[in-house]
Formats: sequence, C-alpha cells, structure tokens
Amino acid sequence: MARGGRKEERDGPERRCIATGQSQPARGLIRFVVGPDSQIVPDVAGKLPGRGIWVSADRAALDLAVKKKLFARAARQQVMVPEGLAELVTALVRQRVIDLLSLARKSGQAIAGYEKCRELAMTGEMAVLIQAADGSTRGKTKLRPPEGDATYIGWLTAQELGLAFGREHVIHAALRAGGLRRPVVEEAARLAGLRTDIGGYATGEDKTDA
Repeated sequence: MARGGRKEERDGPERRCIATGQSQPARGLIRFVVGPDSQIVPDVAGKLPGRGIWVSADRAALDLAVKKKLFARAARQQVMVPEGLAELVTALVRQRVIDLLSLARKSGQAIAGYEKCRELAMTGEMAVLIQAADGSTRGKTKLRPPEGDATYIGWLTAQELGLAFGREHVIHAALRAGGLRRPVVEEAARLAGLRTDIGGYATGEDKTDA
C-alpha cells in the first residue's frame, strides 16, 4: 500500500519503534538522534540532523528502551542516555501542544471559556473540544465533543491550558477547523501516550471558566 503512495501520503512515512518492533506513521513516535557528545537527544520536532532513532510515543515503550539499552543497539555505538529521559520528552511534547494552541489562539482558530465553547458547539463550528484534566467531571460533562475521531483533548491541566491562552487557568477550550487542527491533535495524541501524571486529577470542584 505504501508502494502506491496512497497510505504514505495520508499518514506520512512509517518508522519502526526500537522498543516494540512495530512500524507506524512517524507522527505517532518520538525521534531521537545521537548528539556530538554521544548523548541521546530527543528531537520532538523531527528537524535535527543525523540518523533518527524512533520510539513509540508511549511511556512504557520509552521506559523499556531505556531499561534494555536499546538506544545503544539502534545507534550501534555506546551512548549516554540522560537521567529522566521520559520526563524530559513529556515536557517537550507538552510545550509543543501549548505553543501550537497559542498559535491557534492568535490566528482565531482556538477559543477559550465555557460560554464561547458552547456557542461554537451550537453553531456547528467546533472541530475539537479541549478540557482541563483537573477540571471537575460534572462541569466538563456540560459540553460534548463533536462526533467523529480525534475530536477531544483532555491531557493538559488548567494551568497549562492557561499558558496557551494567556490566562491563569482555562477549563474549556475549542478548536475550529483549520490548518492548525491536525498538528494540535497529533501532538496531543503523543502527549496522551507519554503522560502518567494526570490519572488522579479529577476533582469534585465545579470550576467553570467564563
């Protein structure tokens, strides 16, 4: 299927994860390169020079790659893996999501606040619903994501969403259809696989932003 070009055109080039051995579109993996000092460097933007080493955007896969010293095997040389590599990668991907949302806000493609999101949903213009992981469950059920795949993001905290929208905190946000929708959704999907710190965030506080 890739030979005909159609799958590669739609999903992008495929890469093989050194931890799982499975191939998948590169957008679902994290690229690493070996730096000049033989240290493993995460290349979350996929732009650094050098031969890429790929790991699924999944915390278990990344931990396995570190534990089994799979980076050295893939690089065919001795390498240094930074302490806390998984946390570093998660922080870098999280910042990419925040930066992309900030760009979407500045271009008018992203909005924040319960009432604005509600209006966007009512007019049928909402493409993706974004809600804070630490927002109250009761408050978040007042809004529903659009039908279809990849229409919900819930892996950023209220404070992290606030950084994207220039506020102290944001519980509800949304994306209109447009050029930034896909990169935001793809980066958020990578973040979902990497984060291990949001499971206990659900609160009973009905905190709703305006």
